[in-house]
Amino acid sequence: MPDPSNVPTPGAPARVFADRHIGPAPAETAEMLKTVGYGSTADLMNAAVPASILSAPGQSATLDLPAAIGEAEALAELRDLASRNRPTTPMIGRGYYGTLTPPVILRNIMENPAWYTAYTPYQPEISQGRLEALINFQTMVSDLTGLPITGASLLDESTAAAEAMTLARRVSKVKGDVFVVDSDVFPQTLQVLRTRAEPLGIEVVVADLTQGLPEGDVYGVLVQYPASSGVVRDPSAVIAEAHERGALAVVAADILALTLLRSPGDLGADIAVGSTQRFGVPLGFGGPHAGYMSVGEKLRRQLPGRLVGVSVDDAGKPAYRLALQTREQHIRREKATSNICTAQVLLAIMAGMYAVYHGPDGLRAIARQVHTRTAALADTLAQRGFEVLHGTYFDTLRVRVPSADRVVERALEAGINLLGVDQGTVGLSVDETTTVDDLEKVLAAFGEADRGAERGPVSVDGDADRLPADLARGVDYLTHQVFNTHRSETSLLRYMRRLSDRDLALDRTMIPLGSCTMKLNATAEMESITWPEFAGLHPFAPLDQAAGSVSLIRDLEGWLAEVTGYDAVSLQPNAGSQGELAGLLAIRGYHRSRGDDHRDVCLIPSSAHGTNAASAVMAGMRVAVVACADDGNVDLDDLRAKIAKHGAELAAIMVTYPSTAGVYEDTITEVCRLVHEAGGQVYVDGANLNALVGWAKPGEFGADVSHLNLHKTFCIPHGGGGPGVGPVAVRSHLAGFLPNHPGQPEAGPHTGVGPVSGAPFGSAGILPISWAYVRMMGGDGLRSATETAVLSANYVAKRLEPYYPVLYTGANGLVAHECIIDIRPLQKASGISNEDVAKRLMDYGFHAPTMSFPVNGTLMVEPTESENLAELERFIQAMISIRGEIDRVASGEWDAEDNPLRGAPHTAEAVTADEWNRGYTRAEAAYPLPSLRQDKYWPPVGRIDQAYGDRNLVCSCPPPEAFEL
Repeated sequence: MPDPSNVPTPGAPARVFADRHIGPAPAETAEMLKTVGYGSTADLMNAAVPASILSAPGQSATLDLPAAIGEAEALAELRDLASRNRPTTPMIGRGYYGTLTPPVILRNIMENPAWYTAYTPYQPEISQGRLEALINFQTMVSDLTGLPITGASLLDESTAAAEAMTLARRVSKVKGDVFVVDSDVFPQTLQVLRTRAEPLGIEVVVADLTQGLPEGDVYGVLVQYPASSGVVRDPSAVIAEAHERGALAVVAADILALTLLRSPGDLGADIAVGSTQRFGVPLGFGGPHAGYMSVGEKLRRQLPGRLVGVSVDDAGKPAYRLALQTREQHIRREKATSNICTAQVLLAIMAGMYAVYHGPDGLRAIARQVHTRTAALADTLAQRGFEVLHGTYFDTLRVRVPSADRVVERALEAGINLLGVDQGTVGLSVDETTTVDDLEKVLAAFGEADRGAERGPVSVDGDADRLPADLARGVDYLTHQVFNTHRSETSLLRYMRRLSDRDLALDRTMIPLGSCTMKLNATAEMESITWPEFAGLHPFAPLDQAAGSVSLIRDLEGWLAEVTGYDAVSLQPNAGSQGELAGLLAIRGYHRSRGDDHRDVCLIPSSAHGTNAASAVMAGMRVAVVACADDGNVDLDDLRAKIAKHGAELAAIMVTYPSTAGVYEDTITEVCRLVHEAGGQVYVDGANLNALVGWAKPGEFGADVSHLNLHKTFCIPHGGGGPGVGPVAVRSHLAGFLPNHPGQPEAGPHTGVGPVSGAPFGSAGILPISWAYVRMMGGDGLRSATETAVLSANYVAKRLEPYYPVLYTGANGLVAHECIIDIRPLQKASGISNEDVAKRLMDYGFHAPTMSFPVNGTLMVEPTESENLAELERFIQAMISIRGEIDRVASGEWDAEDNPLRGAPHTAEAVTADEWNRGYTRAEAAYPLPSLRQDKYWPPVGRIDQAYGDRNLVCSCPPPEAFEL
């Protein structure tokens, strides 16, 4: 029966959105407060948060935000913003193309919380569905690129190229720092390369590679295939020359063109990069999209980001898991090869399913249609007297015209965006969405160059071929049965459902991960991102076509500045790691503008997130580690010693607040003062902003710059490990050093550090989510969310304290929004590890908390504000029950190796097997709590052997025989 105190009075108005976002009802909040020992959430916050950082001593901050509105009103405002956008037929190209998302994929993946609310698959036993979908993606890309090892996606094509540039430098035997880039590369890629190269001392040399490589030592070369201008050239000669000189060859390849063209691997490339956006992923004004990288076998351990591999579980069955590079930043820190710790999982899954949907024949047919329509347009333009610059092409043309502006303007009047390359040249790209009617409109915009030319309709010849004969693809691809089975929608629908049923996502259960903030991603926040007015915008379209999106972006920039106390915000970074890099580049630019080029030391606490150190190195800084005291706080004595040691070389300190230990350090203002007095800047990692909003502002209590995680505090869902958005917020003196973009002056200051993303506004397509969250919560709702998150964490800590040690606490014995449970004493007594507890939680229907971060042998729990008391108690009861199981092992009642914790997780197949020879009952394995008999999640595989998978690396779809009984 429902609790009567939580049932609204008949006739009462509907609950405001904040009440729906925040899980505990008022009566539940009161009960939790009683357990924690405070009369109100405000009293709790004042007891937990140091008075020195409060925006208003003794009370919460006043946030100057629009008053909260309801879901219907917010959607109406979003409809108004969307109506101010004018999506046109996108023929600009430059790496972004119109595409048709199959409705079955749009509805059942992109709009399905079973997929978009999942977390990164660090617990693979309960992530088998999304891991299989990522294996499909990796197989698809490897087949098309001809290189055997593909990662589970990167952030976009431009950043993938930058990762390839640094990978080549690490492995090349050439000692120089010169990386050669084809002059016919996408402009945004070149600029991102330059942004990333400069701090690392890499010299990017742009050259016309039709003339071969320039003289001198060269460690790597990048070729665009097809080129930015559309021409298709054979890059094999340049690749061979690079190899002769000891350099590595990178090919940035169009994934759809590769269905017709020889693969980069076949041409000798060492690395292939690109985007899978045109495989069913909407333009979204620039993102999010799944970039890709493929490499040869010799480079498999150098691949940045994530790689899904195949291993076996404890029954010997094939099972998927992340392989090799998983979370390398936490292990190697400043020696990490990349700061990438996320992927674009949701978008990679969509692109992979697009290939499953169409199969190899369907993809080839789409590419053939695109190519033949491009050829038809080129032939007709030539008949009308225009000079088409290249005779070989796939989907992109460059055409000489008397006035490019006039042609572009007339095309726009017909609803089509073309590209003005220069005053005498127009560019255009044909895509899957281009119709014959669109071609006629383009022809009308061009008119006739030769008045005597014959003017007939465009004739689409299905046999037209303008690809070089020696580059024609002759190798089968996508031969695995998954790409050749699901031709009917019924079959594909059931396949996607079968995969999602194997996973645990937020639509099924609380995901109590510390440091990751797995909160509600409300449907009203998500609804608008698939509207064509937002989803159909090309990132390089004129801004007057995107007035609604630009207004939304400016709103969000202003609101985030208000929430954080900073003066300026850039939304361009398309992941938290990229926000870190952008913030550190701003600090670097500031010091250099003052002639302090020698300031290059970045202090980082030993407990910091691993990406911090990796980002600092990428920003051209040297890392010095500051010790942490026994209570998890920054050791001030060691900080003073490090400041004294590095003196005038100090550039910055990176700290996470609240600390990675899950407490409000009362020394943060002293940390800021000491660093500022030494001439350094303070970077506060915004990963834990969920514990500050509405009470304290980093920009006011001493920080100079922060990155924020919109996929944590501001409700963009994790998507199985991506997408994310990592805006960077700065005080006024750093504002001139925020990212900018060559393709859009409005994207950042002209004095900026350059782009960190291929698109001017990053992953703009998902910004409506955070806009809706802030608009519906308002200042009071955001503050209440913070208070409830802190209350929930303290409630969990208090309830579990009799059973598990809570490792760190702050003032008055309180934690912030997360708490660290120490399993080490129990492991010493029983042999049961935190991994055993994590796997056993799967039998109870829970995703495990964060394991061994920031302290080995611990579990970090973050309940968030979105879980009601019943769900919190369900988790608490599971943890109490597990403690009882540990005691049975410690007492000797259960064998140290043969017990439900070591045997976890238990599959239905294992529990129902004819033979059961374990030292505990089937019921104890499967139903440790009575409630599980009514609502049971069955892990699809048993515990996975990680070491076996790394010793026997397989990262593409295994043959069906591997799954035979």
